Amino acid sequence: MKLRNIAIIAHVDHGKTTLVDELLKQSGSFRENQKVAERAMDSNDLERERGITILAKCTSVVWKDTRINIVDTPGHADFGGEVERILNMVDGVVVLVDASEGPLPQTKFVVSKALKRGIRPIVAINKIDRPDERHQDVLNEIFDLFANLDATDEQLDFPVLYGSGRNGWMALDPAGPQESLAPMFDLIVSHVPPPALEPGPTRILATTLEADSFLGRILTGRISSGTVKPNQQLKALNREGEVVETFRVSKVLAFRGLERVPVEEAGAGEIVALAGMSEATVSDTLCDPSIEVPIEAPPVDPPTLSMTFRINDGPFAGQEGDKVQSRVIRDRLMKEAERNIAIKVTDSKDGAESFDVAGRGELQLAILLENMRREGFEVTVSRPKVVFKTDEDGQRLEPIEEVIIDVDDGHSGIVVQKLSERKGSLLEMRPSGGGRTRLVFHVPTRALLGYQSELLSDTRGTAVMNKLFHAYEPYKGEIAGRHTGVLISNSDGEAAAYAIFNLQDRGPFFIGAQTRVYVGMIVGEHTRDNDLEVNVVKGKKLTNVRAAGKDDAVLLTTPIKLTLEKAMSYITDDELVEVTPESIRLRKRWLDPNERKKMERARDRDVA
Repeated sequence: MKLRNIAIIAHVDHGKTTLVDELLKQSGSFRENQKVAERAMDSNDLERERGITILAKCTSVVWKDTRINIVDTPGHADFGGEVERILNMVDGVVVLVDASEGPLPQTKFVVSKALKRGIRPIVAINKIDRPDERHQDVLNEIFDLFANLDATDEQLDFPVLYGSGRNGWMALDPAGPQESLAPMFDLIVSHVPPPALEPGPTRILATTLEADSFLGRILTGRISSGTVKPNQQLKALNREGEVVETFRVSKVLAFRGLERVPVEEAGAGEIVALAGMSEATVSDTLCDPSIEVPIEAPPVDPPTLSMTFRINDGPFAGQEGDKVQSRVIRDRLMKEAERNIAIKVTDSKDGAESFDVAGRGELQLAILLENMRREGFEVTVSRPKVVFKTDEDGQRLEPIEEVIIDVDDGHSGIVVQKLSERKGSLLEMRPSGGGRTRLVFHVPTRALLGYQSELLSDTRGTAVMNKLFHAYEPYKGEIAGRHTGVLISNSDGEAAAYAIFNLQDRGPFFIGAQTRVYVGMIVGEHTRDNDLEVNVVKGKKLTNVRAAGKDDAVLLTTPIKLTLEKAMSYITDDELVEVTPESIRLRKRWLDPNERKKMERARDRDVA
């Protein structure tokens, strides 16, 4: 059977996973009466809840006499590490672009990686049925993007499809026919070259790693040369060519629709998952014992943000989660770093019970934290910090992001003002249709921490922000942080409605009545720039005297609901987020007020 290996790449919400659903249905991968969930490729609970793809996943369909292996890639720049590895396995890409929004940062990021590998793309303009579609302008933007990314003449001569993935049709003309995805299948078969088959014994570059409770460690990759079958003896070489281990293949799994099926043999060009190894990991070469030189693994862009993960040493430690020891937390983080090459874990200078975790962005670190809390972990984490570098001349460099903001015309002024204050430079300002303006900035990564919620407040929730790592540039100087202080509980116990009611004019609260609090826990935001200790557990003194107006109903303002990302970007350097399976709390790093004052004095001395 003929083979084609492709990846579908696009920005968040441009319709990749929905399109893959339709490709599976129309290729006959499902039985007529088979019940299939919407967005079938989003198998992870978090992916379904958030509506985004986090992990790259493989599937395969058969069209006429050709098997097409399809890789669904994440559409968010924070998960770019997944995408960079995946491009090793494919010979073609379908660049899916929204007919209204056009190419956005993540499209640019992945397309640049694909073009550098010499892949000739197919462009599919999706959601052509949107009332605000502008397919001709979007096509021109895609061409300009490819040209700016130094595409070759051959890559610039790309075929274009128009259609609607949700409605299950693609055509060579925007008008249709609106029948099926057959034109897309035919174009993939004719335009994407078959896998290049190299001579020699078995060689596979491991691309993704996962664990299975029955099979153990499973590595997925494309067979570059030779064949692989169960019980075959292989060895794993790392990037430097050192032998990691020698093992016997226990299972060879091929992708058939949404399932992985054991096969007796797989040949060069096939994407397979192998079981049987105990130490081999991502970027290792799984090969015949006679091979001495590993397959070259592409370099991965470096992490730009770092956070300190600590044990939970607060008064409520161990009450909501069962994994609280530093040893268990360290093992979990090391497992994550092994599977995800975009994450780096090191022991922190603060002590044996804390670890520095560096990643691509706030969302990637928040997803790791969310997965850990669902597994029963309790941790406290610090404010994210950017990863600085030093050049040959000793100059300090910091990461800069390319930020694209689509906003209603009336709010563009406040966005430009706020980002200018945060050392951002405006590169482009143009109308994007429908009374909206597209603003493109270069902004230091640290200036964007906590900016998302401020942006939504400034623009009445109408702005859409996308960002992408641009480059390391010279340090831009000090940037003002949070302008307000916090309200800190000075007592242990349950918060009383009476106390919160009387403190509401001090600022908005993060907690409601009956919430358990402890000394040093942050319960709200102070309206001024200093921190204020308050007593939220104080109840109303009861007497046997009744008087008119004394027992008015206590009306509390709805507390601010803290999400993980919001909490991480809200805190300052002397504050922590306490993450447990049931709660997200904010607290001061030093809970005791006397200890806190001592540390503040020491910090002021160091600054002076």
